[in-house]
Amino acid sequence: MATTQALLRVVETVEDAEMAQLDHVFFALSDPVRRRILERLDEAPRLVSELAAPFDISLQAVSRHIQVLVRAGLVQQERTGRISRCSLLAGPIFPAAVWINRYSKYWQEQFDLLAAALGGIKRRRPAKRKRRRSSRRS
Repeated sequence: MATTQALLRVVETVEDAEMAQLDHVFFALSDPVRRRILERLDEAPRLVSELAAPFDISLQAVSRHIQVLVRAGLVQQERTGRISRCSLLAGPIFPAAVWINRYSKYWQEQFDLLAAALGGIKRRRPAKRKRRRSSRRS
């Protein structure tokens, strides 16, 4: 009995950690600047200064965004002296995609209802008749 309870506590702890990680990922993805940083890192690893270039915010603000992405496990940052290079770690996005996909059945139901409604409208429309123009003879 004690072993079962201990195992349940371990499972709950793991589930709590997974949900906390999911919270970090969704928080990181909630900001448009952070999403753009991830898009740029999808192309290739970049220096922080390169990541900051297209944004109209300070280098320090971009660094804070990068730290949020690092905490979420989406970015790896390597430092060599004063130079900091970032690369994308897409692995944590997978559990988020799985979580979102659980709700796709509801979207599919809505698409099916829309298709049925559109099909009903199409069947109720009367067929358009072509009108012939009578040609005037001069």
